[in-house]
Formats: sequence, C-alpha cells, structure tokens
Amino acid sequence: MTQTPSRSTRLTEREHDGWSGRLVWWVAILIVANTLVDTVIVAPLLVLPQMAEFFGTDQSAWLNASAVLAGAMWAPLLGKSADIYGKRRILVLALLAGGVGALICLVAPSIGIFLLGRVIQGTAVGSVFITVVYIRQMFPARVGMTSVGIVTSGSAILGIASPFLFEAVVAAFDFRAVFVVSAALAFIAAIAVRAFLPESPVHARSRLDVLGALLLGFGLAGVLAYISLAPTAGWTSAGLVVMLLLGIALLTTWVFSALRTPQPVVDLRRLTRPLVATLLVVVLGTGAYQALLQLLSIIGQTPPEAGLGYGLAGESSSLGLMFALPALGAAIGGIFAGWLGARIGPARTLAGGAFIGLAAGLGLLLSTSTFLPAAICAGLLGLTAGALVTSGFNFATTLVPEERQGVVASLVQVMLGVGAVVMNIVGGSILSATAIPDSSTPSASGVNMYIVVMLVAFAVATAITVGISTRTRRRSLADSQH
Repeated sequence: MTQTPSRSTRLTEREHDGWSGRLVWWVAILIVANTLVDTVIVAPLLVLPQMAEFFGTDQSAWLNASAVLAGAMWAPLLGKSADIYGKRRILVLALLAGGVGALICLVAPSIGIFLLGRVIQGTAVGSVFITVVYIRQMFPARVGMTSVGIVTSGSAILGIASPFLFEAVVAAFDFRAVFVVSAALAFIAAIAVRAFLPESPVHARSRLDVLGALLLGFGLAGVLAYISLAPTAGWTSAGLVVMLLLGIALLTTWVFSALRTPQPVVDLRRLTRPLVATLLVVVLGTGAYQALLQLLSIIGQTPPEAGLGYGLAGESSSLGLMFALPALGAAIGGIFAGWLGARIGPARTLAGGAFIGLAAGLGLLLSTSTFLPAAICAGLLGLTAGALVTSGFNFATTLVPEERQGVVASLVQVMLGVGAVVMNIVGGSILSATAIPDSSTPSASGVNMYIVVMLVAFAVATAITVGISTRTRRRSLADSQH
C-alpha cells in the first residue's frame, strides 16, 4: 500500500516536462550533497599518518574503514526510512548526521571518540542512493535516468580537484581541517536540500523494522570489518575473529527475523532473480574496477628500470594521470549511460559497462609497462565504473514499485561497498602470495594473475548482464504485442 497523491496526474506532469532551470538547480544541489561522500571517505586518506600519530595508534586502517563500514551499516535503515518518511527528509537527516560526525572527529580527544564520530559521519554515505531515488520519483521520465548519471558521476569531476584543495588546507592548518571542510559542506548541503527541494509524494504505508535494520546493519559491518582489516591485523586476530562470528550470528538472526516479519527492512521473499543478478553484477563489476585501480597505483609507482616486467613511474605525472583519467572517465561514463539508458534501457547500458570493463582489463594485461595504452585503459575503467553505478541504480529501481525503491537503492549501495572490499582483498592476497622471494614487491606473474582474476569477474558480469538484457528485451516485446 502506498500513499501517493494523484499518481496519474503526477506522472503526466513528469512525462511532458523536460529540462528546466529548476531541474538544473536541483541537480546542482544533489551533486553537492553527493560530493560530501568524497570528503567522508577520500579526504581522510590524505592525512592518515597525521591522524595515527595524533591518536598514538598503528592501526590506521580503522581510522578510515570505520566510515565505510558505517555506510554499509546505516544503508538499509536509511533506505527503508526514506520509503516511509520521505526522501528529502531522510536525505537532510543523513547530511546533518554527517556534519555532526565530522564535528565530533574534529574535537575528538581520543581514538574512541574519533571512531564514534566516523561511525556517525558514515550516515552521509546514504546520500548517494537517496538522491538516486529522489530523482527517479521527482524528475521527468525523459531526463530522470540522465540526471541519475549526472548526480552520481558529477562529483567525480570535483574529485579530481579536491585532493589538491585538501592538501593546501591541511598544509595551512593541520589534519583536522579536512573535518572542518566536511562539516561545512554537510550543513550547507542539508540547508540547500531542505530549502529548495520539494518532498517526494511517494510514501510507503509500512512499519519501520528497526530491529531488522540493526541486525542487518551491524551484521554487515562485522563481516566487512573482518574482511577489510584482517590482511593488516591478521586473519587469526582474536578481536577480528570475534567480530566476524558476531557478524555472522547477527546476519543469521536477521534472515530468520526477515522471513517471519510481515514488513521487514529487506523482504527476502520479494527479491527477484533479475534484482539479485543486478546486485551480483554491481559486486563483480565495480569491485573489479576498484581492485584494478589499486593495482594501477602500484604499477604507476614502479619504474620500468626495476626490471620487474611492469612499471610506469618513468613518465612525468604518470601516477596523477592514472587516477585523474578514471575519475574523468567515471563522470563521462555515468552521464552517457544515464542518457543512453533512457533511450535503449538501463539493462543494455549495464551490459555495455561490463563489456567495456572486460576490454579495458584485457588491454591493461598487455600494457603494464607502456604508459599510453595503460592510461587509455585507466580511462576506460573509469567509463566502466560510471556506467555500472548509474545503470545499476537505474535498472534496480525499475524492477520494483516506487514505494520500495529506497530499500532497493540501499542494497545497490551496500553491494558497491562489498564489491570494493572483497575484490581489493582478493587482489591483495594474490600479490602477497606471488611476491618476489624475500621481498614484499609484487612479481610480474602476480600482477598478471591479479588482472586475469579481475578479467574473470568482468567476464562473469558481462555474461549475466547479457542474459538480463535479453530477457528484459523479450519481456518488453511480449508486453508490446498484448
């Protein structure tokens, strides 16, 4: 059941409206909201050594991973709440919470208080999928998918310049300046969303399953924390093993609870095969992209003169380009996938994104010591990421009624995090197992094996998307004939 005022009238208005100054203004506000995620996740990476020294800890991974894990923890609760209480309202709350968390990090006297701030700040990660659902329900149908691409990928362009901004700010003050910027951006975005964006009229008449959301969220956080931190802290670390077992226990309890609860936070009984397949594509495709981006960092810092069989560090600004080109590619890929998806369907653009990733991975396998081809492949990988993220959100939200789009978009967001964590760990394990004897330096065979594994992930994702696209097209043709 939904509380949807004059649905047919609302759809008629949306279908006959195109771009306008008002929509451009809304898009700009939503891009600012999503840029906050970069300040939450990326900016602290620039000051990890300073934070570790300040808090007197050698476990710097916790300092940044806490916000990422919190994003996965909060996502299901935020998604369900957005369906029930309104997208704008929950988006504002998520942004405000992100600002409060940043302020706590700013003044934290100890690592415990700092981690609490990071967990609260992690709610801002929910701004990405909430903006997607807001667009799908409030923008005209002709420009809705394109707008999703602009909003989800537009922050990538800003991400090219943001590291230089943060480096300048930190140099002028200290590491805590990144949290000043993050808090200011969060509060500005929250005020702008509240003042200028109307609320979505789509509300689900449902009960908020708080217990189920907490079981799922904390369970995911426990399992992902173990996967993320075990490579540095040790796979048999007592604390992490306890966290893993607790996470598994919470997830198991959540499954039984979801099957018994009439209106669970995520209804397992209504997860269709196309939706599950889409989530799997997101895990494999975006995870392989993140893992190859990690590998590009290693290749870009290794000089060919080292004689390892790979390396690009001899070129000027090679490392900077290796990260700038994927960011630019992600922006272009996301926007183009949104525009094209509105015309041929997001299932096809999802397949196209996976295929481009397969081609880029194959090209990288053949160019680990040649700068120009490797740079082109890095840009293509960015195109893949933009296309997969935009098409994943667009296609997943077409598979369910409007009153369930918040929950489904939150699942896509969780899968983005899961893919990045799992595939990075898989790649890191390959490099460790194949390192040059008596050294931590990756061998050429390890680098090649790393790329091959990611190629397999892209190949599986491509096969799945081709199947999804074929079935979707057949269903559309059958519907048009009736």
